[in-house]
Amino acid sequence: MERRNTIYLLKDKMKQVQDKKPIPEKFQEKKELFSIVRIMQHDIPGNKNLLTGLTYIKGVSWAISNATVKILKMNPSKKISELSKPEIEIIINFLQHETHKLPLFLINRRNDFETGTDGHFVGTDLDMKKEFDIRRLKKIRSYRGLRHALGQPTRGQRTRSHFRTKGKKKTGAKKKVKVEETGKK
Repeated sequence: MERRNTIYLLKDKMKQVQDKKPIPEKFQEKKELFSIVRIMQHDIPGNKNLLTGLTYIKGVSWAISNATVKILKMNPSKKISELSKPEIEIIINFLQHETHKLPLFLINRRNDFETGTDGHFVGTDLDMKKEFDIRRLKKIRSYRGLRHALGQPTRGQRTRSHFRTKGKKKTGAKKKVKVEETGKK
């Protein structure tokens, strides 16, 4: 008897599901094609808008991204996947060679130590410049260079409770190695 009731209940449920109206389009989940665009050795998701997508590049902040879009007169809400090849080339050319058009307060390399010029570095160029600066500080034995060499914070943070294991890996108890002596007879 119980089995019949459950069968009828299941049939009623199936009928209710079939009788339901379809979900309107505006409430259905949108399935977007996910693409990745490569700009200056960085993968940028294609569903991001131009303003957000440019910030995925190392050395490009929100302010630089906004200034780039305004100077190049592009639509900031345009999706990265909708950019054409010439538009991508224009962006790359601007970020590599034409950053002198940016306001001086936005660039990341004012009065360069070696050349004395102003410039904005992006990607691997930024990494190399930073590494060379740290090497120079270590070589001249400045306070910041010594802090870098010791693995300590260089910008005045407290060290009482933090930075105790920076650079060192703590391990458990050290295993004693037994050395067998070879006896002479």
